[in-house]
Amino acid sequence: MLQVNGINVFYGNIQALHDVSIHVEEGEIVTLIGANGAGKSTLLKTLSGLLKPKTGEIMYLGKPIHGKAAQTIVKDGMSHVPEGRRVFANLTVEENLELGAYIRSDKAGIAKDMAHVYELFPRLLERKKQLSGTLSGGEQQMLAMGRALMAKPKILLMDEPSMGLAPLMVKAIFDIIKMVNAEGTTVLLVEQNAHMALSVASRAYVLETGRIVLSGDAQQLKESDEVRAAYLGGL
Repeated sequence: MLQVNGINVFYGNIQALHDVSIHVEEGEIVTLIGANGAGKSTLLKTLSGLLKPKTGEIMYLGKPIHGKAAQTIVKDGMSHVPEGRRVFANLTVEENLELGAYIRSDKAGIAKDMAHVYELFPRLLERKKQLSGTLSGGEQQMLAMGRALMAKPKILLMDEPSMGLAPLMVKAIFDIIKMVNAEGTTVLLVEQNAHMALSVASRAYVLETGRIVLSGDAQQLKESDEVRAAYLGGL
């Protein structure tokens, strides 16, 4: 579904990604783990068209997208849940969800998907007329996910969904990631909570200072001494 071949990405003169290659098959949950500053968010921003690679290629559904604008990539079926949630604080929950569907014109389909988002996140239904800036961090994360789902994506890019959340809320968010995937949406997950990420993913990549240093079956990486020592607190 998604094939990234040797991309190099720069911020000015500083190279953030070095010859990064990954692939994601349809229906998978693939996770990218790594320390802060490893380049995980940069990779997602490059995939969704917010940054352009200097060299290398990004193939999505068999076609190159590395020169495309971000809004075109959304139309192609790729949605990005950004780090830090980035909800529109001065708009209501419902207005945020409506904005997620801005590329669509099928009113009946939008209404159906809105109802489904409220099924996935009952708390959003309770707060649909509330300004999203007044929601808790966990509720804002639910809203950011719901907003991305309103674009009816084939693949969902998720950047640090557990950041700053209480353990119970983290579990709830990851349960929903599994549910969304079971309903047919492919997921590429960037996550600092390596234990949670590796427990839901089928495959994983480890990114260090802009380079892929390890990749493979998520369960095998979870049991690897190197990954345990670096990312799982020696568990």
